[in-house]
Amino acid sequence: MRVKEIVDSKHPVIHGSDPATRARALVRTYGLRILPVVDENDKLQGIISRRNLLAISSSVSPIQVKGIMAEPRYVASVEDDAYSAVKQMIRLDEWSVPVVDSTRDKTYHGVLVLGEFIEAIIKSSPEKLVKPVSTIMSTNVVCCSPDDEVEQVWRLMQEHSLSGVPVVKKNKLVGMITHKDLLDSGKVLPGFESKKGRFRASPKVDKIMKENVVAVESSVMAISVAKVMIFNDISHVPVIDEKGRLLGIVDREDIARLIVK
Repeated sequence: MRVKEIVDSKHPVIHGSDPATRARALVRTYGLRILPVVDENDKLQGIISRRNLLAISSSVSPIQVKGIMAEPRYVASVEDDAYSAVKQMIRLDEWSVPVVDSTRDKTYHGVLVLGEFIEAIIKSSPEKLVKPVSTIMSTNVVCCSPDDEVEQVWRLMQEHSLSGVPVVKKNKLVGMITHKDLLDSGKVLPGFESKKGRFRASPKVDKIMKENVVAVESSVMAISVAKVMIFNDISHVPVIDEKGRLLGIVDREDIARLIVK
């Protein structure tokens, strides 16, 4: 399988001279992890991530895209082997990477997304995912409480390089909070600065978190979890026991790692 067979060629892009607030609107509207930045000749210039956008404290910021864009840690080429590309993504903890013509020709072609790779495997080689989630889940899970301040949880995400955190109360799973939830809520960082220049209190996690969380028990097969992720467009699936206590968590990277190992 080549990257060109699963690349998302319709993935939105933006230009360096566009306002950063437009980038934020695109990321929110389409639920993007990255937003490639291209020039007038469709050459890749850089990327905008959710993390870049969460650092903008104003909804009317004059900052341009080129002021916050970053150099991609990895760029795939259309003729690359998809398995090799995904292995590199996993190594770098990247779930979406831009795709160009070649290492010499930076003409933009789209984005390689772990979800597209997983979906292709579900259709072509589902036997690769016949293992219980207990064998691939992370058990050392970073959690938060519904009473924690959002800013505190954001910094926890930063510290541990996480895009989502389970919310636990009295040892039981009650929700999830993700980068996407933070962006969608408009509670941007740092400091939650008001229009008058004063700093207001950070909202609590329970005001932003998703409560109707899809969770599974540890005996469920990875193929079932992969289908849930793809068809419900979610990235993290908590693993719980029969009493709703959190045992672990599975994300798209865990599923992709099982496929390519």
